[in-house]
Amino acid sequence: MSRLFGIIHRDLRLALRQGSDSVMVVTFFVLTVVLFPFGIGPEANILERVSSGVLWVTALLASMLSLDRLFQADYEDGSLELLALTPTPLELLVLGKVAAHWLTTGLPLMVAAPVLAVLLNMNADGFVTLLLTMLLGTPTLSLIGAMGAALVLGARRGGVLLSLLVLPLYIPVLIFGVGAIDAAVQGLPVHAHLLILGGMLLAALALTPWATAAALRQALE
Repeated sequence: MSRLFGIIHRDLRLALRQGSDSVMVVTFFVLTVVLFPFGIGPEANILERVSSGVLWVTALLASMLSLDRLFQADYEDGSLELLALTPTPLELLVLGKVAAHWLTTGLPLMVAAPVLAVLLNMNADGFVTLLLTMLLGTPTLSLIGAMGAALVLGARRGGVLLSLLVLPLYIPVLIFGVGAIDAAVQGLPVHAHLLILGGMLLAALALTPWATAAALRQALE
């Protein structure tokens, strides 16, 4: 656990020192959501109907902005190769970097989402469910995105390829995230949606670190 926290602390310090990735992600999220009332009109009923979908699609796209830098900087300066030579398992390294990525991107998105939900006139019944779906869904996005980032590590035009790889895998998270919020707004049970999101998070937590570590080893050879 000390090694895991050491990796998280290292990546958080680097992220805070640079700061651009987190600011870029949140700025993209806010600006894109703000554009929707101008594009589809200010009618409250229309904004309320599309609010859950707009927030989740925008959050999904925003979380992808910094994925290509998840391992790229360490790969370019040789830090990744040095970390791979240490006794720390690569799977633990992956978990640490994913946790730091979520803390600097997913968590700010969670904080901004309720404020933007007010702008989109979301029904108050959906606010708690929005936060719960973000809490369960955004770590899954980071885990899947890390696997994609490792697969395209060192490739030319890796950002475009990364988007093509991870977007199909993001769709189930999007479907059940939006479905849970819509169910809450309509007064229907949301437990099934949340359980499925939790199951996807556990599955990603169990499987993606091994796949990501294997892709990193392949990239370092």
